[in-house]
Amino acid sequence: MKLTESARKTSKSKSSSTKKRPVRLPRLNSPELRFVVCVKGGVNVDVEPFRVYKVKADRTARSQGLLRVVDDSGEDYLYPAEYFKPIIAPQTLFQSIDQS
Repeated sequence: MKLTESARKTSKSKSSSTKKRPVRLPRLNSPELRFVVCVKGGVNVDVEPFRVYKVKADRTARSQGLLRVVDDSGEDYLYPAEYFKPIIAPQTLFQSIDQS
């Protein structure tokens, strides 16, 4: 008796339902971007490496490769997007920071 092609295949699944999906970081030009971490500072730059900063929406700035970032003084300024990397935090953290 000759087996059909489908009968020869085994159905071993390589994926598991217990695996977590990788979390995708928002892109620096994404409107969903809320917080970034500074990865590069400069001599005349008021942001510090390894600090987290809040991002304000500014479509024009993002189209030019800039981010509007709120610094320690509470004022927002434009900085090159290359100075920052997006971060992910739970939505509850965003809500508690936005309320303060």
